[in-house]
Amino acid sequence: MFELALKPTTWALLCAVALAAGFIDAIAGGGGMLTVPALLTAGLPPHLTLGTNKLAASFGSLTASVTYFRKKLFSPRFWAASIIATAIGALIGTLVVDYLSIDFLNKLLPVVIILVACYSLFGSLSTTEHNELPTLDTKTKIKQWLQGLGLGFFDGLAGPGTGTFWTASNSLLYKMSLLLNCGLARSMNFVSNFISLITFVALGHVNFLLGITMGLFLMLGAWLGAHSAIKFGGKMIRPVFNTVVIILALKLIYEAYL
Repeated sequence: MFELALKPTTWALLCAVALAAGFIDAIAGGGGMLTVPALLTAGLPPHLTLGTNKLAASFGSLTASVTYFRKKLFSPRFWAASIIATAIGALIGTLVVDYLSIDFLNKLLPVVIILVACYSLFGSLSTTEHNELPTLDTKTKIKQWLQGLGLGFFDGLAGPGTGTFWTASNSLLYKMSLLLNCGLARSMNFVSNFISLITFVALGHVNFLLGITMGLFLMLGAWLGAHSAIKFGGKMIRPVFNTVVIILALKLIYEAYL
């Protein structure tokens, strides 16, 4: 059993990182790119880092998703296929994380996220301001299943950047406003976080005290971020999203190739 003894200053720093991560994650995703490196730097082993991060992240993603739901920016009934597919993908991804080599993934991920960055910067995140859901037909349901399984699996396997992938892929797959996009992304992020967390708990890879402490600060950051996104809309979401994507791409390139 791994025992963790952190200095008060380290606890304070981790909580500050969690607050910032919650704010960013509620708007654009990518909060894990702050919390995961911070936990590793604090001395947690990789698997304990991933499990503890899932516990903390679940607090933040729940807060953000509930906020969007209350503002009628997320419909569980409409996105039922996405919810089920994401849960299945997250369960599978978490179960295989101990067996799959992630070296190839570490080198592939920067390439993928650079494509996301190019799409967000030079493509077009939705400019629609009307909060109307797309038509729920067979084609849409297929998209929901494929997207949910893929991103749920990735979140269970790795984690950081999943919310950003949700935001970008939503804009590519569905014609809807950025607020509806964020509502879906944050809610699906909670689904995969929670399912992955349960699996990590069963595997014994969670530090509960640290995860709950950081989770409370993530909740506050997520509440502030979600309300800011709802208040300011696309004019805030786009620059924050683009900034997060660029920073995440540079970070992954540095870690994988330099």
